[in-house]
Amino acid sequence: MNQLSNAGTFAMGTRTVNRLGYGAMQLSGPGVFGPPKDKKAAIAVLREAVASGVNHIDTSDFYGPHVTNRLIREALHPYPEDLVIVTKIGAQRGSDASWNPAFSAQELTSAVHDNLRNLGLESLDIVNLRLMFDIHKPAEGSIEAPLAALVDLQRQGLVRHIGLSNVTLTQVERARALANIVCVQNQYNLAHRDDEALINELAAQGTAYVPFFPLGGFTPLQSTALSDVATQLGATPMQVALAWLLQRAPNILLIPGTSSVGHLRENLASAKLTLPSDAVAALDRIAG
Repeated sequence: MNQLSNAGTFAMGTRTVNRLGYGAMQLSGPGVFGPPKDKKAAIAVLREAVASGVNHIDTSDFYGPHVTNRLIREALHPYPEDLVIVTKIGAQRGSDASWNPAFSAQELTSAVHDNLRNLGLESLDIVNLRLMFDIHKPAEGSIEAPLAALVDLQRQGLVRHIGLSNVTLTQVERARALANIVCVQNQYNLAHRDDEALINELAAQGTAYVPFFPLGGFTPLQSTALSDVATQLGATPMQVALAWLLQRAPNILLIPGTSSVGHLRENLASAKLTLPSDAVAALDRIAG
């Protein structure tokens, strides 16, 4: 048993993972573009994560692009049997490091094959369809055509399970009529809680919710209340922020990212942290 077992497990389709995982986005260069400054350090982080019990790694071939997946393959292939690698498609990077929509059937097919090749896999465990009607936040738009393309790739055996990213509740409901959706990945953290209703709905359905930027992303969380609670509990603010998410709902799975082994260990230690009710109440007021 490892420290991550304290946070419990949750199923995504036929795969069950520890609720505290790892997001690999930060392993590529600045702005999630180009190679890492220290390739050996990036590989060390991945190996430390798996050695510490992480069996859920989030990635995408548009991180770099291609960089993060190749690092994962170099560090971890052949993969442990219990390791679930979740990737996403629906965007591509411009030569200027821009993030651009890419969810035509041809683009999605090409993205799946890029992920397979760079990860060294014959089939992808879980592929999240990231919608890009607004690159910064969920926005309404038709999901039927890109989802149909992904379902076709699933029928071909290239994809085992399908998830969604950057989506609205309406889009999730439409998607569930067309495919078995095993997870939803949107932005959510202590200070950004637009998805309260969606989390509750997915919890009732037994579907995983995987918040990206659980620690604030490019703008790290900062709050006097958060710092005060951390001081009272003898923890770091980031550990408290992760523990709050784990206690928010049982279907929340975490994928905090870092390019530092030290920060990775700090993040994973949040699995052992239980927040008392008064601390939860203080943290709940942050977004109020």
